[in-house]
Amino acid sequence: MCKISEDSDLIRCGTDFDTVHPDFAGADVQADAKAVKYHLIMKRFIFLLMLMSVWVSGSARNQNKETLKERIERWKNDMAEFNAFRNKDAGEEALIDTLTWFQAMQAIEDSSFVIEADAVTFKHGTRIQVNSTTNFISMDGDRAVIQISPSYIHSGPNGVGGITVEGTVSNVEKTFDKKGRMHFSMYVTGRGVNATVYLTAVPGTNRVTATVSPTFHSNDIRLDGYLVPHAHSRVYEGMSL
Repeated sequence: MCKISEDSDLIRCGTDFDTVHPDFAGADVQADAKAVKYHLIMKRFIFLLMLMSVWVSGSARNQNKETLKERIERWKNDMAEFNAFRNKDAGEEALIDTLTWFQAMQAIEDSSFVIEADAVTFKHGTRIQVNSTTNFISMDGDRAVIQISPSYIHSGPNGVGGITVEGTVSNVEKTFDKKGRMHFSMYVTGRGVNATVYLTAVPGTNRVTATVSPTFHSNDIRLDGYLVPHAHSRVYEGMSL
């Protein structure tokens, strides 16, 4: 049996390890002893590195788990805060819609309102987005104005891209159906206009739909927009026929 001496670079063999095995005598034996000791040291070093690697890997996984957990908690907190603000905003919007609904109903009751249209649909279903300041239906007392100005290029007869007609209001009717929708109609007669205007308003908003139905032909025009009091309107009226 042989072992490496603790105080030298020799390999000693035998029961008492006091003599150098003859097969390991000389400089070659010392070199082999160094190689064996280096090998043992490297094995221990590699073993320690493996232990450290396992420990670091476990710590990193635990840290990643904690980080992911923290991220999830932060996301939950952010969503809760966002939902709280959204619910608050939704409540405020609902309140505003309710107020504008009552304001619109009062304007109709006072026969002083303007429908500021942001979309116009023609006879064959062609729907276009329009400027709400130049496309409207207004009523102020017994005077009504209908202005359709879909063009952004040509000035048209009214000077603002379309046509404007005005007339006198008669045959005003207003009813409510079982769902609370308000149906309003008025007959408008004047130079260049002889038509019935139908208006439908849904509860809880001042968003309305109006249809201009001429008496002597079927070229109905539909306007979608918001109904506001005449005094609050921002429309621009062009030259009437």
